[in-house]
Amino acid sequence: MAYNVIEIANELVKLAAENGGGDLLTNMKLQKLLYYEQGFHLAYFNTPLFAESIEAWQYGPVVPQVYEHYKPSGRAGLEPTPSDFKFGNKIEKALFDEVYRVYSAYSAIGLMEMTHAETPWRTTNVGVGNIISHDKMKVFFRKRLKK
Repeated sequence: MAYNVIEIANELVKLAAENGGGDLLTNMKLQKLLYYEQGFHLAYFNTPLFAESIEAWQYGPVVPQVYEHYKPSGRAGLEPTPSDFKFGNKIEKALFDEVYRVYSAYSAIGLMEMTHAETPWRTTNVGVGNIISHDKMKVFFRKRLKK
């Protein structure tokens, strides 16, 4: 089951606010975390975490709907909104938390550089409207899953 992408984004913003040592997530870093969350979810469950497309923009992967939602914040840190969101099962939640734990340690620029070096972004034309396919992400992230 695909979740609402704004709710997924808010969960990441909430995790950052709770675990970031006072640092709030920026829109740029959020976009990269959404890419990693989607990639690992596709690889592990064979289904997308959210239905919205991820595009290959100049500074890395972007979910346009989420970008627009948080655009008014500019470069400032994002504040979570109250939510009753719950994952469908404990395994989804555990994977989500683990991906966040691993990738949140990197800066927005560090994550951008990582995505630029990875096959899904490198093999997609860069620009607004150019979608990074689920198939590319699934193949790439399956190789990264720890079995």
